[in-house]
Amino acid sequence: MTNPDLHAVAFPTLSEAHFAALAGCPLTRHLSAADGETLFHVGQRDCTFFVVKSGAIEIVDKSGDAPKRVTLHGPGEFTGDVTALTGEPSLVAGVARGPTDVYAISPEALKEILNHYPSIADVILNGFIARRQLLRELGDFTGPRVIGSRYSTDTFRVREFLAKNRVLFTWLDLEADPAVKKLLDAFHLTEADTPVVAWGPRYIRNPSNHELAEVLGVGRPVERKVYDFAVVGAGPAGLAAAVYAASEGLSTVVLERVAPGGQAGRSMRIENYLGFPTGITGSELAERATLQANKFGARISVASGVQSLSFDGLLSVLHLDTGEAVTAKSLLVATGADYRLLGVAGCEQYEGRGVYYAATPMEAQMCAGSEVVVVGGGNSAGQAAVFLAGQVKKVSVVIRGDDLSKSMSSYLAKRIEQTANIALLKNAEIRAMHGDGHLSAVEVFDDRTGQTTRIETPAVFSFIGAVPRTDWLPPEIERDEKCFVRTGPAAALSPKWTAKRPPFLLETTRRGVFAAGDVRSGSVKRVASAVGEGSMTVQFVHEHLKDV
Repeated sequence: MTNPDLHAVAFPTLSEAHFAALAGCPLTRHLSAADGETLFHVGQRDCTFFVVKSGAIEIVDKSGDAPKRVTLHGPGEFTGDVTALTGEPSLVAGVARGPTDVYAISPEALKEILNHYPSIADVILNGFIARRQLLRELGDFTGPRVIGSRYSTDTFRVREFLAKNRVLFTWLDLEADPAVKKLLDAFHLTEADTPVVAWGPRYIRNPSNHELAEVLGVGRPVERKVYDFAVVGAGPAGLAAAVYAASEGLSTVVLERVAPGGQAGRSMRIENYLGFPTGITGSELAERATLQANKFGARISVASGVQSLSFDGLLSVLHLDTGEAVTAKSLLVATGADYRLLGVAGCEQYEGRGVYYAATPMEAQMCAGSEVVVVGGGNSAGQAAVFLAGQVKKVSVVIRGDDLSKSMSSYLAKRIEQTANIALLKNAEIRAMHGDGHLSAVEVFDDRTGQTTRIETPAVFSFIGAVPRTDWLPPEIERDEKCFVRTGPAAALSPKWTAKRPPFLLETTRRGVFAAGDVRSGSVKRVASAVGEGSMTVQFVHEHLKDV
């Protein structure tokens, strides 16, 4: 059953004042549609935004075996969801029912209206966000279908890419779903062809992340131009920088190798971020920030891995794994850090098949009703343990030290201590893993007693250490002994800094190249800090651009 308040937010009726503002806007066109006329199709990119004057527009979901109505927009209501701003393909079709008069507004015109009419923007943006949330909560929207085994690393990769990019999809498990054989037969495929991603009558076998992004329209391709500002990495720091830069008129591109959100995007509950007293998931925070950046005109390109960086005078040239190059007058390195690999013998063979570096509903689905193990004593590990405790039978938290509160926020440490089905294993580490194609058990060694305990488990969630993603940076960008990027006063001490002025606070040893968030040497590993650094960077970018 859906939340009636959420439904009201998702499908509001514009007021007479809103109508008058739209009618008087030179960007608004008036159109008439005949009964049964299709106004936009499933898969159409950059769809026109429609406001119904009279008649109605039926929204139809065609992703399943038979078309079904999502809703019917009457007079005063409007079409669209977040794809209206991101440029991604429409998930649904819109069909006129009865003679219908509408206001038609192009995507670029919609952004102008949202930025100049705040009262209209609030209603529309809240509606867009609520509509996507409703589709998720209803659970009957099919979307692309992923057919594959729960024990396949490629199936896990495809599902992870789609989930992180907030793509609504349905997973058909080879081991458990009776519909799999019928669907494979319809495509003349076998289990050996999986994983398969199917949508409507089309399918693609074992696609790369880049292929998925292209086929499903995730993100936007880069343009052949010189940008004012390029951002590598769409975590909190990168997204904050994109929002502020684009809102201040800088042509901005964000290059992200997997999905917006970074490490924060994997968190199921961030409770200490200012302004969200009841908490917010990292995924929701990333989705809202991405929507903001798109609203102001930033171009976010997903599955665009940066392989290397070179320079052409004062311009930065980013070389992508697709063979493309992006040139910018200023650059922010916001690639963050990855959790360190577990380091247990044979661990690699279980990654994606029992060893995970995030704890979200997708991973939890694989181990419902079982006992799982969380490794690590930081906030990420704590958030994962608390979330998983509500999804599985038991959670064992393994830490090397003897005091959880030394490395974890006190509210999380107390919550773990008070949760009945969470067991804390102190002074301990995993020494061995067992399984046949997928994880089935681990051995935990107690440093105090010297005893080894075997835990039967299908899943280990690892949140240990941080390895910065800086291997793509050239020698001109100096890093510290742990490979984090030096900035500001530390960069000023380097012989690589050759400009007459001292480097700005977040500037690296290369003029016009900045670093923010977890990738920066000496940064505070908190979401709020990353957002602050990303926002601050834009001020320094403006100063740098004065001399370019």
